[in-house]
Amino acid sequence: MALKFAVNNSLSAITSLPSGISGGALNLISTQTASASASLEFSMDSTYDSYVFKYINLHPSSDNVNLTFQTSTDGTNYNVTTTNTLFHAFHFEADGGEELVYDTNRDLAQSTSFTVLIDSLGTDNDQNASGYIQLYNPSSTTFVKHFLARGNTNTWNNGTIDCYSAGYFNTTSAITNLKFQMSSGNIDDGIIKMYGVS
Repeated sequence: MALKFAVNNSLSAITSLPSGISGGALNLISTQTASASASLEFSMDSTYDSYVFKYINLHPSSDNVNLTFQTSTDGTNYNVTTTNTLFHAFHFEADGGEELVYDTNRDLAQSTSFTVLIDSLGTDNDQNASGYIQLYNPSSTTFVKHFLARGNTNTWNNGTIDCYSAGYFNTTSAITNLKFQMSSGNIDDGIIKMYGVS
């Protein structure tokens, strides 16, 4: 196999790549804006092997709630069996309360519940959440579907929480839809963008 080299010697000066080198580009497919929305739902097909969902400044209508998500294999029932894990780092605005925690209360073990992406969202105007999920090979009819997620929010009790989550949907059926919702109340405001990874 022949090696392929960038046109210039410095990475900061690369103007083009030789054929056969791909960059893993994000292709914007859909944008949804919440406005007192009970949920935001997205449809996927087999066009891409991976999908990325970026949530931007999501603001809840209820205090001390969690941003959650779940998938569907039929576009109607959001109940795919899930196993996940979550840990987070936390720090108060007024200092103190530092922690790095593996949060067993957010774990699912072969559950059909919605998965927590980020917890402790608040309703103050300076409290919202931003982050992303990457879902791998949702159209596979051979393997389970893995995901990775990370998000940050300024919390209902005036701190910052940085959540990391990962897991898998234990189905060999194709996943066709993904839904975001708060654990209670509506998504008051914010944007979610769906990208296909090429």
